[in-house]
Amino acid sequence: MSHLSSSVTSHLRPFNPAPVDAPEATPPADHELVLKVMPQPRDANSNGDIFGGWVMAQVDLAGSVLPARYAQGRMATVAVNQFIFKQPVRVGDILSFYAKMERIGHTSMTVNVGVYAERVNNQGRYIKVTEATLTFVAIDDQGKPRPVPRTEL
Repeated sequence: MSHLSSSVTSHLRPFNPAPVDAPEATPPADHELVLKVMPQPRDANSNGDIFGGWVMAQVDLAGSVLPARYAQGRMATVAVNQFIFKQPVRVGDILSFYAKMERIGHTSMTVNVGVYAERVNNQGRYIKVTEATLTFVAIDDQGKPRPVPRTEL
């Protein structure tokens, strides 16, 4: 039984299955699939779209996968250089997060993340919903920047 009264739930919009007028996109061949996730109703706002903050948190997780291989230890997100919401994300979308290392500096690493959605009614066809560029810094046990190890992956 829901803890929300019917007066509250009657103001929420139902699931929106209508197609979005967005161009079909192909996930990039030069990026690596690092995360797949399906947002749930608890992640949606009252309009039935997924909260932008929820998407941002998933992008931060996905964006950390490739830099973690280079950092070989603690690291921290220090900048969201760019974040573009291109299309709404809906409950039931299957989101695929693709990442590519853009730059590896002395202590920092910059990664590009593209997010592609397969709609509930349109499995196997993707639309690009978000793209972002984030910077991570390798840190030591005291939280101070440290050099990124120079090893080949």
